Amino acid sequence: MPTTPTTPPLPLAHPVLLAHATSPERITPALRERLTECWIAVTNAGGAAGFPFPPVTEAEVAPAVDALTARLAPEGHRLITATVGARLAGWVVLGHDPNPLIAHWGTVHHLQTHPDFRGHGLGTALMRELHRVAREDLALDHLRLAARGGEGLEGFYGALGWYETGRWPGALRLAPGDLRDEVLMRRDLRPGGKAGAVTA
Repeated sequence: MPTTPTTPPLPLAHPVLLAHATSPERITPALRERLTECWIAVTNAGGAAGFPFPPVTEAEVAPAVDALTARLAPEGHRLITATVGARLAGWVVLGHDPNPLIAHWGTVHHLQTHPDFRGHGLGTALMRELHRVAREDLALDHLRLAARGGEGLEGFYGALGWYETGRWPGALRLAPGDLRDEVLMRRDLRPGGKAGAVTA
């Protein structure tokens, strides 16, 4: 089957700026609007972003943004954003429960790159910053996430030191013939731990 040539993305006109929000008070109305817009764009472009039946609208997504940002806390959930110029180009949430039984774990939620900024390494930049925050700020030993199988995400996360720990066959079936799995992945942050050779 012939392949369609792809054009590499044009260089970004502005540098990528990473920022953190550690409390609901840090979420301005403008940032709330940009988070909502990004989530809508990612979902409607086919991204696995928590809304299984696109298209979605602001009426559906804005309450989810509010619920997510209401949980932000310095020792709990943190929002990491990537901005290019005046636009929100991507974001991710690092979840952390300070309960002593699981305080060494963190969970990755909602890694998103706006479709207008794909191909520039923003997802990698966000994940590297998340790894740094998890290790240095929260002293976490492990991270975990769940991803949609069959979308090439295993390779993306694998290149960043993640490995598969389990698979739920057909868990993300949205229609007849849709056999996508939910893939469970883990990242060891301890020196010398599994995948510890990956330092980013």
